[in-house]
Amino acid sequence: MGSLLVAGTTSDAGKTTVVTGLCRWLARQGVRVAPYKAQNMSNNSMVCADGAEIGRAQWIQAVAAGAEPEAAMNPVLLKPGSDRRSHVVLMGEPWGELTARGFLTERAELAKAAFAAYEDLASRYDVVISEGAGSPTEINLRQSDYVNMGLAQHTRAPVVVVGDIDRGGVFASMFGTVALLDAADQQLISGFVVNKFRGDVSLLQPGIDMLGAVTGRPTYGVLPWLPGLWLDSEDALDVPARRVAGESDVLTIAVVRFPRISNFTDLDALAVEPTTSVFFTASPAEVRDADLVVLPGSRATTADLAWLRSTGLADAVTARVAAGRPVLGICGGYQLLGGEISDPLGVEGGGSHHGLGLLPVATVFAAEKVLARPARTAYEIHHGVVTVSGSAEEFPGGCRSGVVWGTIWHGLLDDDVARHAFLTEVAALTGKPAPDGTTSFAALREARLDLLADAIDEHLDTSALLSLIESGAPGGLPFVPPGAPTLSVG
Repeated sequence: MGSLLVAGTTSDAGKTTVVTGLCRWLARQGVRVAPYKAQNMSNNSMVCADGAEIGRAQWIQAVAAGAEPEAAMNPVLLKPGSDRRSHVVLMGEPWGELTARGFLTERAELAKAAFAAYEDLASRYDVVISEGAGSPTEINLRQSDYVNMGLAQHTRAPVVVVGDIDRGGVFASMFGTVALLDAADQQLISGFVVNKFRGDVSLLQPGIDMLGAVTGRPTYGVLPWLPGLWLDSEDALDVPARRVAGESDVLTIAVVRFPRISNFTDLDALAVEPTTSVFFTASPAEVRDADLVVLPGSRATTADLAWLRSTGLADAVTARVAAGRPVLGICGGYQLLGGEISDPLGVEGGGSHHGLGLLPVATVFAAEKVLARPARTAYEIHHGVVTVSGSAEEFPGGCRSGVVWGTIWHGLLDDDVARHAFLTEVAALTGKPAPDGTTSFAALREARLDLLADAIDEHLDTSALLSLIESGAPGGLPFVPPGAPTLSVG
C-alpha cells in the first residue's frame, strides 16, 4: 500500500511519538502496519519473543501497530559504551564493537542489512512507517546515510519533518532542514508536523502560512502538548524530564542517574503508581533521603561503579542500607550491589573490581550476551553472569538480603502483581502508603497509545497523510535554495 518516513529537525523532536501515534491510528483503520527504524543509537532496548534485541521505541511502536516485534523493525542498534565506541546489534544479534571513525567505513555493510530488512517488512505489511534518526540534514554524513534521506531515496518514501515548538525556533529549523538538502532529496520532503504546541493554534497560523510560502510544502497539523505522556523511550534526553513532583505522603523513589544508564524504562511502572514519586538524581543527599533508591541498568557497569565511588554516591547507598533504608538494583545495578565483578575476557576493559558488598553475589562477564524472556513481562540483556553465594532470600531474577533487593531481570516491575508486592514491602519499611493494587501498567500503556492515536486523528490532516502514504511525494515540489552539493546516493 505504501510508506512514509518521519524525520525530525533534531533528536527528540517527536519522531518516535508521531510514528507511534500513526501506527496505532492506521491499525485502527484496519491497515496492517509495521514500524521501522534503520538504525537506533540507544541504551534502551527490548528482547523480542524470538530472542532478538531491538530498540525499545520500535518495540512499543510494534505494540501500537498490533504487530509482533521483530529484528527487521530495527535492524541496526548502536549501544554506546563510551563517547567514541558503540556495541553493535545487527538483526537482533551482537555484531561487534564500532569506533566513531570505523563507523564511517562500515556503514555500507550495515546499510545492506538495513535495506534488506525494510524490503522484507514491505513484502509482508500494507504500510511501513519509518522513523529517521537525528536530523535528515546531517550533511556531513549524507554520502553514506541509510537512516534518513538515504533510506527515503532507496525506498522512494515521502518524508514528513517533525519540529518541537516547545524548544523554540521551529520555523527556522524546518526551513533550514529543507534548504540544506540537495535537489533530489528536497523532492521527497513533502511537508511538516508541529509538535508540542501549547495555546491557541490560530496564533501559530501566520507562521505556518509563511513556512508554506517559502518552502512550497504544507504543514499537516499541529500536535498539542500532551502532559504526562510517557512512552517507552530510546533517548537519554528524556531522563531529566522524568521527575514527578511528590508530596510528603507518597513514597519517594530516587533513581541513580549513571553516566551510561540503560533500560531506564524499568522505572516507568513505578512512576505510574499514585502512591509514588520517581525522580532521577546524581545527588548523594537525595540518595540518602529518598524512601527507596534504585540502581538501574548500565551499559558500562565497571565504569559506572568507579563513577559511583568518585561522586560519593557509593557511600550514600551504603549508609542508607546500614540505616535500614531500602535499595533495589536492576541488572547492572544488581551487579554493583554485590561483591567481586570479574572481567577476564575484557568485555568491559578487563580486570577485577569489588562492588558495594551489599548483596552476597559475584559477577563474571562472559563473551556471549544473554538475551532471554524468562517471564511474561521480564527480559534479560547482559554479559554479566551473577552467582548467589551465601544466605539470601529469593527474589525473581535475583535475591534479597535485608533491605536490599537485586534482579537481573528488566521489566519485572511491569508485572502488576510483582510491583505491588514489592512496593508493599517497601512501604512497610518506610511508613509510607502502600499501593492499593488496582493500577494496571499494561492498561495505562494502552491508554497512552490510544491517546496518541486520538491526537493524530484530531489534530493532523489524516486524509492528506494517507494519500501521501499511498501515492508518494507529490510531483513539482519547489527547490528551496541554497541546497547542498549533489551527492551520490548509497
